Amino acid sequence: MKEIDVSYLRRCTATLCKALELLQASNSGCIDYEMYRSACIKELEIIIEQSGKLLRKALKPYFSSSQAVDGLTFKDVFRHAVLRGVITAEECERWLQYRDSRNATTHDYRVGFAEKTLATLPQLIVDATRLAAAIEQQKHKDELC
Repeated sequence: MKEIDVSYLRRCTATLCKALELLQASNSGCIDYEMYRSACIKELEIIIEQSGKLLRKALKPYFSSSQAVDGLTFKDVFRHAVLRGVITAEECERWLQYRDSRNATTHDYRVGFAEKTLATLPQLIVDATRLAAAIEQQKHKDELC
């Protein structure tokens, strides 16, 4: 199996971590706070999309064709990742919740909703870091089989 490059996912995760740190150091209501909040939400969106794309690549060896994995919904990609031992069922549930939050943030611009989404970001950082490592490990698992 060809190694999957997770460097962009890692960079986005580091960017989210820094934006969240700056957000937490800012005063609520000031322009800096709003700017960092927007940056956090944008990084959430990018991380969600990158995670799905990378998992599709990691799952391709387990399917009869590339088209079969490409036809999966986002949520099914994560469910298959659980079946293949790439992530845990608990991680999968959180990823599905992140996806729902991401979809809602594109349509709901209320501050309260954004603040609720921000509360999930520390765990997203942990999960994205674990996912990058798990995808890198998939190559080594496949080589052993």
